[in-house]
Amino acid sequence: MAQQKSILKLKGTIGGITFYKSQDGYLAREKGGVDASRIANDPGFARTRENGAEFANAASAGKLLRDAVRVLGKDASDGRVTARLTQTMTQIKNMDDANVRGERSAAEGMAKAEAKLLLKGFNFNVNSVLGAVLYSPYQVNVATGEISIASINPQNDISVPSGATHIIFKGGCVSIDFSTGDSEIAVSEPIRLAINAAAKPLSVKPAAVPVLAGIKFFLLSIDFVQSVNNVDYSLNNNAYNVLAIVEVV
Repeated sequence: MAQQKSILKLKGTIGGITFYKSQDGYLAREKGGVDASRIANDPGFARTRENGAEFANAASAGKLLRDAVRVLGKDASDGRVTARLTQTMTQIKNMDDANVRGERSAAEGMAKAEAKLLLKGFNFNVNSVLGAVLYSPYQVNVATGEISIASINPQNDISVPSGATHIIFKGGCVSIDFSTGDSEIAVSEPIRLAINAAAKPLSVKPAAVPVLAGIKFFLLSIDFVQSVNNVDYSLNNNAYNVLAIVEVV
């Protein structure tokens, strides 16, 4: 893989060299690979097919989780969240000890306590992680979905980015059946605090916990905005916003 240094940024294939753009910039690589029909049918590529099937399963499980929390996560994610979540789901898929290689799934692995621990604490925006933004301890009530903080002083307990005037807290609970692909989410009403507000208790709680049977994820969202004439504006294209999984059951 080579990086393009020319003023002209190329895309496409020229003379056996493929030019393309990635998150790492404009790159170039030699065109190659094995014919797709051979990979699909040649016994020599059995391991490749097994790896491909399991990778697809992990990627689908990650997409299912991202889609399920999209109402909360659309303003708090980084450019590599898809790859990071797929990597985690691959680790969870490897915990499936009920199926043979090529048929292992994240749905089976998710039943393990270790799998839930891998997802607990997952940050959808690696550039603004919960532990580096919120300093106050919080409690999660898995029966009601409530996330509570006994006392929070924005000036002391939150790392507030320059330009922010208010902080918006939301909580959510999503239930996902990774076997069927079904999901259900419940989101709390937003709590809006000025950055100079006095210390006070804080609680975000959805009206009800989802009734769908499945793995339940509890999430905390923190958005930073600048209020101008009673209109809220996001900061730096939402780069400072937080969305994290705070509990999994």
